[in-house]
Amino acid sequence: MIRSMFAEERKHQILHYIEQQDRASVGELSEAFGVSEVTIRRDLKELEQEGLLRRTHGGALSNRPDTAFEPSMLEKESSFAGEKERIVQKAAAMIQSGETLFLDSGTTVLALARLLPPIPGVKVVTNSNPVLQTLSSVESLELISTGGTVRPGTQSLVGPFAEQVLQSIHVDRLFLGMNGVHPERGLTTPNLMEARMKQWMIRSAREVVLLCDSSKLGQMSFARVAPVQAVHRLVTDTGASKETVRAIEEHGVEVILA
Repeated sequence: MIRSMFAEERKHQILHYIEQQDRASVGELSEAFGVSEVTIRRDLKELEQEGLLRRTHGGALSNRPDTAFEPSMLEKESSFAGEKERIVQKAAAMIQSGETLFLDSGTTVLALARLLPPIPGVKVVTNSNPVLQTLSSVESLELISTGGTVRPGTQSLVGPFAEQVLQSIHVDRLFLGMNGVHPERGLTTPNLMEARMKQWMIRSAREVVLLCDSSKLGQMSFARVAPVQAVHRLVTDTGASKETVRAIEEHGVEVILA
């Protein structure tokens, strides 16, 4: 398990390296990461099979989809703003008095926090600094932070401290964000630590509600979180392809179009 994690972390760093340089040779990567050229060739082969780069004679070229790396929070907030607004209106209508909610990090879930209705007795747990800032002055709810290490790009809280909190709680409903939602490859996100956090979130929740605009459907990112059937409801926009929606529904997921 530890060796597997080291390999995944190395591949993630290799992707970042090649993205920065546009290309890299096997020898260059071998020296940079302190492993043999045989290991680098194997990593590059696996990354190419995932569609994240293109191998060349003696090296590799950057060939990533947008979901392989994380855009900034500002870039995320400006994308599909209208669709996200409709999605969170549907999500807000699900919340009931006395529920305990987990709000994941991400701009769609943040939009839900901004729209959260003043329902009495609601308890909110989150690993998102922007959600904490948004809800900190709302007197009608109890707000709990997971704590943890702050990731600068997403302002999410991750790592062992946050995971320990998740292992010790149970929530009624999780509102989850995701970078890639593929009917067969499952739920994916660009960062391994984020993926671990999301796995613990799913385990802690009675109901998992995935909030994703249609651009995320059919996409795959670097780190796998869970199969699609781990989700109870998916709220997305009407731009979603009928084929993808049907394929997701076949896994027992209720799809709600906003």
